[in-house]
Amino acid sequence: PGILPTKTSDRAKVRDNRQESFMAAFAASFIFVVLAEMGDKTQLLAMAFAAKYKAYQVLLAVFIATLLNHALAVVAGRALITIMPLDVISFIAALSFVIFGLWTIRGDKLKGEESRASKFGPVLTVAIAFFLAEMGDKTQLATISLAVEYSGMLNVLMGTTLGMVVADAIGIILGVVMRKHIPQKSIKWASAAI
Repeated sequence: PGILPTKTSDRAKVRDNRQESFMAAFAASFIFVVLAEMGDKTQLLAMAFAAKYKAYQVLLAVFIATLLNHALAVVAGRALITIMPLDVISFIAALSFVIFGLWTIRGDKLKGEESRASKFGPVLTVAIAFFLAEMGDKTQLATISLAVEYSGMLNVLMGTTLGMVVADAIGIILGVVMRKHIPQKSIKWASAAI
């Protein structure tokens, strides 16, 4: 007695492995995207929009745009597994993480996305601009790579989305501080220069 695992202990092991897998995918996705987003053009865009609109509107728009954009990226990443050998995908993913690290060191520049006039409300305006700016961006490509690496699509999506919201919240806070302490005209000129 006690040597052979019972059905209850087998279920507990499976549950523990799933929780561990969830945490690994979620944590890796969250940490990687937070680090990759620092200084990224979409973080600069969030900062610039926060100098123009209310912080909660910008954060809501970032969340909506990221959720949609990264959902597409996760689906694309999982689809890659069905058309390419896993060892080729793993090599490409590993190489892409090195490239994303170098890209983060280099930084991004904002090219006037925040100063375009819009007939939509603040949330939709920011969400559309953010969604489009995120297309082909390193955090979207990183999300594809993470979806290849980890089988839990929802875990990766939750981690990358929360990572973007946290990183861009930092940019939004800076944008709010700028709006309160720097004249709007100066912010417009600085944003245009970036």
